[in-house]
Amino acid sequence: MICNPVGLLDGAVAELAVKGGIAKPLAGGSIAFTHCEVLQIEADGFVDGVFPLGQVETDLALMTDKRRSFASHDLSAPLIMGVINVTPDSFSDGGDYAKPSDAISYVFKLIEAGADIIDIGGESTRPGSTHVDVGEECARILPVIKAAVDAGATVSVDSFRAKTLRAAIDAGASIVNDVTALSGDVEAMSVVADTDASVVLMHMQGTPKTMQNNPSYRLASYDVFCWLKSRVDACLEAGIPRHRIAVDPGIGFGKSDIHNIELLDRVGVFHGLGCAVAIGVSRKSFIGRIANVKTPKARLPGTLAATSIALSRGVQIHRVHDVAAVRQAFAVWNARNDNT
Repeated sequence: MICNPVGLLDGAVAELAVKGGIAKPLAGGSIAFTHCEVLQIEADGFVDGVFPLGQVETDLALMTDKRRSFASHDLSAPLIMGVINVTPDSFSDGGDYAKPSDAISYVFKLIEAGADIIDIGGESTRPGSTHVDVGEECARILPVIKAAVDAGATVSVDSFRAKTLRAAIDAGASIVNDVTALSGDVEAMSVVADTDASVVLMHMQGTPKTMQNNPSYRLASYDVFCWLKSRVDACLEAGIPRHRIAVDPGIGFGKSDIHNIELLDRVGVFHGLGCAVAIGVSRKSFIGRIANVKTPKARLPGTLAATSIALSRGVQIHRVHDVAAVRQAFAVWNARNDNT
């Protein structure tokens, strides 16, 4: 049984509802919930029902406990993870920052625009992409990581390879953002466990080359939750504490448009893992198909709409390209929810 928090409240009303005992805080933050949608998979298919909190027969501690800081960042207000793809074939920016020198210049723009975290990747994970070797990946990203760290930024490395992760952490990266959730390289788990690095565990069905070949789920939110729980449990077993773990449902990674929308709507379920929740909806193809916008850079309005849905469900970490625009949206959100 999985609980999806519903009856969501925010602002002063949420605070009053919690004080009045009719709601609980979502991940200890400024959003509260009054009911749970209980999700179950049974022999004859998916079953759900919505119940007041007093009728929910499950422990909600992981769902409601206040989160500790993640990579030294307070999670009481949402965080922006600004994206730099040091690749020639990224879906979103067409290789604008394929040269390390161009990427380094962009680091300073993202910091100025208000990024809390700089996420640096040297290999495209767009649908149909193939791997580059470790040497090439490191040559692309390490100069950028070092420049970002020297500028005082919190740096995330977007990779699954243990050798790349080790080199990035040695260069100053403090977060590992792994699309395979530390399952793509047998040595990756120990690299994170043996350091103080935090990790974002993302769900992906298949590989970037195959992930969009007819992805299938019983219920996407349920199946993704169960898989991410297994990866969180593996991290805990390896000695990585829960406060150093964030989970990401992997919008667009082995999902159809229907799966993406259902995951976005029920993204609150992932608070039940007791970790920070991250999401990447920025410029994604599902936005383009829904809104009939072919050019990724023209998908900012759809990105802001999807981000607002994620905000309303308590997602703490948002991986985005258009940092300044999202920062402005967050300023309004934080004012509404007294997160300033």
